Formats: sequence, C-alpha cells, structure tokens
Amino acid sequence: MTGHPFACALLAPLLLAGCATATGRIENGMFYSAKGYRVTLPPTGWRVDAGQRADLALRGAARPGGMVVDATCGGRETARPLDVLARHLTFGLTRRDVLENGTSTVGGREAAHSVVRGVADGRTVTVEALVVRADPCVHDFLYVAPSEAFDEGRAAFRALVESFVLEPPR
Repeated sequence: MTGHPFACALLAPLLLAGCATATGRIENGMFYSAKGYRVTLPPTGWRVDAGQRADLALRGAARPGGMVVDATCGGRETARPLDVLARHLTFGLTRRDVLENGTSTVGGREAAHSVVRGVADGRTVTVEALVVRADPCVHDFLYVAPSEAFDEGRAAFRALVESFVLEPPR
C-alpha cells in the first residue's frame, strides 16, 4: 500500500493465503464476485488495489489501512471451524492482544469475528477479521490499520461487511 508500508506488510502475507487471483467486476459502486457474492464499496476514502490476489482489496486513499474481501471455494479450508479460519487471518501479528473474539452475523449467516492488536513489520496495528461459511465457499473479511487510526475506517469496513449478499454470478 503506497504510503503505508505497515498495512501492506501485514496484508501481503494474508492475501497470499487466499486461493484465487482477483475475480469479479465493479459496477455502480458494487463489487460482483465471480464466486457468487456482492458487496457495496465504501463511498469515499477507499480505492481498489487491483494488484492483490484477493477477490477485492481496498486501501485508504487519505488514511492508512486496508480492507480485503476474499472467498475460498472447495477444498479442506471450507470444512475447518470458523474460529480457526479467523485466527489464520491474523497469523502475521506478533505480540498479539485479542480485543474482541466471538461470533457475529454476516449475510444472515453465523460468522467468526475477532479484533486483534499486534505488531507487524515493527508497527502496532489493529486487525478486524470475520469469516463466514456459505457452501461451497468460506468468505473472509479483513480490515487492517495502525492502531491509532483504526477507528477512522472501522465504520466503512462494517458497512462493507453488512452489505454482503450471496447471489448467482452475473
């Protein structure tokens, strides 16, 4: 992420954990995934980072941080417990402090949810991660920002997650 290398350092290994290259299209402020879902893009302050391997990666235009939406379809990942998959999204952190851990609802389905503060590339960041299963896929949502700026982008991330809808690919 240009200008914010700490977010890039954490997101890069996490994005590599995804199974696919970027798939989908953007129309009228919506991202339509070829994997059968859509989300509404934040209206301002975020831009698409097309160079990532996730289905959708966004970076802060005027603020540090990034968001990722990705789906893994098929394979053994889809059979693992959601809380285990959510922990995998924060493996890049050291000196971890779990701030929130539990369940939530995404698109009408149960999701594992966690917020973890830790160190990535020598900087303190906070990561919010949600994982939801919608057979045959597991959907990951990730928001990473420097801890002191985390709250600035959290509402936009929550709106992105809440906009998640399963639908047949168009």
